Amino acid sequence: MNTIEERIYDFLKAFPPFSMLTSAQLLEICKAIDIHYLEKDTDLFIAGDPIDNQFYVVKDGAIGLFREETLALVDECDVGDIFGLRALMRKGEYKLSAKAIEESIVYSISSELFEDYITTNAEASAFLMSSFAANISYIESNPLQHKNQTEPIQDFFEEQSADYSKNPVHCNQQTSIKDAAQIMTNKRVGSIIIAKNNMPIGIITDKDLRTKIATGLVSIDESVTKIMSSPVITYPENITVAEAQIAMIKNRITHLCITKDGTPNSELKGLLSEHDIVVIRENNASVLVKEVKRAKTAEQLKHIRERAHQVLKRYIKQQIPITFATKIIALVNESITQRIIDLAIAEMPEAPPTTFSWLAIGSQGREEQLLLTDQDNALVFNNVNESDYEKTQTYFLELSKKINHGLNIVGFELCPADMMGSNPKWCLSVSKWNEQFKTWITKPDQDNLMLCTIFFDFEYVYGDINLVNMMAESIFESIDSRDIFLNYLGLNALKNPPPLSFFRQFLVEQDGAHKDQFDIKARAMMPLVDAARLLILSKNTKTHSNTITRYEKLAELEPQNKDVYFACRNAFKKLLRFRTEQGLLHNDSGRFIDLETLSKANRLELKNCFKAVKDIQDLIQTRFKLSQFL
Repeated sequence: MNTIEERIYDFLKAFPPFSMLTSAQLLEICKAIDIHYLEKDTDLFIAGDPIDNQFYVVKDGAIGLFREETLALVDECDVGDIFGLRALMRKGEYKLSAKAIEESIVYSISSELFEDYITTNAEASAFLMSSFAANISYIESNPLQHKNQTEPIQDFFEEQSADYSKNPVHCNQQTSIKDAAQIMTNKRVGSIIIAKNNMPIGIITDKDLRTKIATGLVSIDESVTKIMSSPVITYPENITVAEAQIAMIKNRITHLCITKDGTPNSELKGLLSEHDIVVIRENNASVLVKEVKRAKTAEQLKHIRERAHQVLKRYIKQQIPITFATKIIALVNESITQRIIDLAIAEMPEAPPTTFSWLAIGSQGREEQLLLTDQDNALVFNNVNESDYEKTQTYFLELSKKINHGLNIVGFELCPADMMGSNPKWCLSVSKWNEQFKTWITKPDQDNLMLCTIFFDFEYVYGDINLVNMMAESIFESIDSRDIFLNYLGLNALKNPPPLSFFRQFLVEQDGAHKDQFDIKARAMMPLVDAARLLILSKNTKTHSNTITRYEKLAELEPQNKDVYFACRNAFKKLLRFRTEQGLLHNDSGRFIDLETLSKANRLELKNCFKAVKDIQDLIQTRFKLSQFL
């Protein structure tokens, strides 16, 4: 390797999917990479141009992807980011323009290298397809429509790796048709593969038995080779749902053989059927949301939420971006809650006496609840005459009880701290909510600050959105009249410093049920959540409740601090994914982690996230002049 190849190799090996390749595969790519130096505002390609036979990796600087007609920035690609993959696979013309938004160096990789060394590596290919899915979400105009829009959401299951049967039923060439049919019956399958030296040479399906045996065309005592379909259509293990659907339609077949390298001359690894595709489609998020709207009972909604949990598992396994996963799961949760509310209203003896709104609060309000945890919610109703208040509140408390009970059936446990709409404290008119917020802000003791951190992260779910907007206005008006409140909130945001001891060891629980375990929520995630909330409130910005989008908005508002905010955003993404992975692995909330079970790489990745916690807390301490209070 020459010096340039060595530098490219050392850079790429640190980033997926290149880190997933063998050294030999990566070396071959490095030998053929083209290097592009771009001055600021230089175009790499322009919308409408024919697509080059390559995709790109940012080595230094940053590349912006822009819509040509509006010049709107669609995405910003930083060091290590891949772009142009969607265009490469789509062919035709570029839909976006790529421009250097600062002095940049970009590597380009040809489609030949992509096909020879990346698509043949299952892990690398799965990662790239997930990145491909993420790119679609930006390019095709975000499919996750706002809750007030009526257009249906879409899902990227077509671009995900297809789940196939890992232990396909097979027999050899000498097997009789009768014996093969008996094997199919015993195994309760609709097909059998004929293999030679564990390589597929043919396949028989139920249809072959109906059309060739039951009709008397071929004797049941003949060899399976007499009626098998051959040659078989084969694909590699990383086949996507889209590829499978196209292959089945093109070849007019219902089964694909999965082999080690995708050819008939390699080891048989599995079988993908049309039925498998149907199952995947049934667990597609957009399909689940449609089913939610048709559900008649909470029990049916529970089944749909369990299927959404399987969707989440698939997203995490296939490295779908965590921001996409959170939006999809939040949308499913929101749809389920809306349906539960509809069912609860239908059970009430009369219609609501006035307009109301249901709010998700805490992690649900921030749309960061990927795993099934306890529910946190509240209800606000329109102002009524004082003489009617008690009667009106009683109605909405009864409605809230039904809603909380329905959500509990679905799988969202009742909040142990009773922070739910069925609690009279959290079922109030809009004016009494405003009084509550004003009290918390003007008397910021520890309890009131804790309530602020929960209730200031609210998200409209159902009902009259004007009531929610009125509540938001009230919060900012109260903060404006009490500047010192942000200082108190700042002190609260500093109460959990980076969770490392003097010797850079993890700070773990000292006693209780989780002794010696690491609390990733309280010690790592909440400091970032609290900081984002404080800073976005200080900017009088009302439209962002999600931690990731808060940091992105802060980077837009304060470009001089964008490095800190992007580091916090990225750290939170990693922590959210890590907690979700742990929760799925142990079938719990993922909050408490046994560090002994983690690899050295995982522990290092966690520690790297803590630098962002320190940096954002330093920024807060300086901005709000909190040193005198510490």
